[in-house]
Amino acid sequence: MFDLTGKTAVVTGASSGIGQATAIVLARAGANVASIYLTDPDGARLTADEIGAVGRHSLMRRGDVSDAGQVEAFATEVEAALGGIDIWVNNAAKVLVRSFLELEVADWRAVLATNLDGYFYGCSAAARRMAPRGSGRIINIASVTFHQPSPGMTAYVASKGGVIGLTRAIGLELAPLGICVNSVSPGTVDTAMNAGLFTPAVREVFATRIATGHIGAGADIASAVLYLASDEARFVIGQDLLVDGGMALNGDVGIGRE
Repeated sequence: MFDLTGKTAVVTGASSGIGQATAIVLARAGANVASIYLTDPDGARLTADEIGAVGRHSLMRRGDVSDAGQVEAFATEVEAALGGIDIWVNNAAKVLVRSFLELEVADWRAVLATNLDGYFYGCSAAARRMAPRGSGRIINIASVTFHQPSPGMTAYVASKGGVIGLTRAIGLELAPLGICVNSVSPGTVDTAMNAGLFTPAVREVFATRIATGHIGAGADIASAVLYLASDEARFVIGQDLLVDGGMALNGDVGIGRE
């Protein structure tokens, strides 16, 4: 099960965090993996080294997913270097914490340019290459914050809600072409992007909200992506898989524990 031998996968933003963990997990399952990443070249080299250590090929390119031309050029380069693209994981994202009344148009556009426009560009580049072959997997990384919003994250929450809407719409449209499109909504996960947000006080709150009692790791999300990228998920279309340790379920206010 979950054998990706001979497949080519793209994971955007694989220089750190969930993207890095996902790229490594897909490589361990047999896929060659390419990534376009914006920052952290050292992290990208580490990802490439881990992919090489399991005998798979990699292609790491620095670029900006909010630029449609760069995404298209990257996809063309991946095809030339690694062969036809079988799996595309849209993961690269940016987070912004700012109250709605202080949110400027530039802030809004910057977040959506990466988190929603960038996903559209990735889905488009992938689907146009997968459709002629009659098969493919597109997995979009959304967020638990759409299901359970936090104050001060309007742009981020809206962008991730848009990702889920995009997933559902194109999932329906592309399924007859043999392309399965789904999304994964990570819960609270330790990543470099979140490092400045997860203060000790915030971690204490998460410890009471997450049913498993601990913050997740990138590998927890990567395992879900692996399933959706595999042939075993061929009948799963347009779904959002919430991987959050039970946080969104938890409405515990102490009733029954007094």
